[in-house]
Amino acid sequence: MQKRLVTRYATQSAEAADENQRRVEAVFEELSSTKPETVSYLVLRLEDDSFLHVSFHDHRDDEVNPIASTAAFAHFQEGHADRRAGAVDQQKATLVGAYITTID
Repeated sequence: MQKRLVTRYATQSAEAADENQRRVEAVFEELSSTKPETVSYLVLRLEDDSFLHVSFHDHRDDEVNPIASTAAFAHFQEGHADRRAGAVDQQKATLVGAYITTID
């Protein structure tokens, strides 16, 4: 069972976006350290300082989410509403296709 989620939200300001980015980068550092095999995760900061998260989860509903269970993600969530402008738009997604090379 694979879950695919796309999450998008705007930030209050460029400074809030910078803080948000630092916290997201910490999540990636922790994931790089723990190397969970049941998740793929991509976050983009858009030109307007909004963020787009794309995650692929391959864990059962009764198993721990390898992203949300990290200490860095808990820190990312702290004050998230204060950094955001408006609500979070999160939707399940269907994979139509993928072509992936090295991403820098």
